[in-house]
Amino acid sequence: MSFDADLEAAAADEIDRACTLGWRQLRAHTPWGDTFEGFTPAGRAVCFERSYLWEHEPGSDILVEVTVYEPQAYEQGVKLTRTIQRETV
Repeated sequence: MSFDADLEAAAADEIDRACTLGWRQLRAHTPWGDTFEGFTPAGRAVCFERSYLWEHEPGSDILVEVTVYEPQAYEQGVKLTRTIQRETV
């Protein structure tokens, strides 16, 4: 597996995990972000950065951002975004 494909696979898996909670569960914790260390499918040591941000104003859709990168090479990392639609409460 190529370096880029490995980072992309790790980012895709992480954004799927990041979006398992719905808007109602995340609204009380948005904005929020965290960075942690982990491994790609090929076993590379990387950092995972996950953020939940309001896409527009507070209470709107939630923008989920995931970046996966080697600790010494943030600029060469892979960033994916997805939106969790606002639910009517």
